[in-house]
Amino acid sequence: MNEAEAPLRGEAIIGAIKQARVDYVLSVPDLHTSQGLLKPIASDPDLKLIRVCKEDETLGISAGLSYGDKRALILIQYTGFLYAMNAIRAMACQNSMPICLMIGLLGKEPDTPSRESGRFGVRIIEPLLDVMGIAYHRIARDADTDLIAPAIDEAYAIRKPIAFLIERRPVHA
Repeated sequence: MNEAEAPLRGEAIIGAIKQARVDYVLSVPDLHTSQGLLKPIASDPDLKLIRVCKEDETLGISAGLSYGDKRALILIQYTGFLYAMNAIRAMACQNSMPICLMIGLLGKEPDTPSRESGRFGVRIIEPLLDVMGIAYHRIARDADTDLIAPAIDEAYAIRKPIAFLIERRPVHA
């Protein structure tokens, strides 16, 4: 199996989240990451999962936790990112909050760059992040998870948002 065909392991992502000293994961049900990431997080004693009804609720909770020196990661699908745009604009961008977004790109074609996806919603995520001034990293293989902890550390150090685009459905062993 070549590297492009290797699965993206949820364990690698969770390890990076823990390395970044994240205390809370905020999420709505997420089809893209549910089996490989959300379920293992829910049963992990080192992480506290806060389930919410709507994605925009995660922004205020994450901001409040940061004031209490707690780190949070928001786990949503790209559709939830689009839904929560106004809250992201206000909390993350205008108020310079260390909002860490892990965005599942449900339905993204494996060998196609996001900006060339046949899915309109997937195709516009990177340009929207660019326009909003939110730095991001593409996470498609286990080696990419090495980018997560340093980026979260930087987001909290400089009080700026960061996004991680989960380009493949994570698997759980």
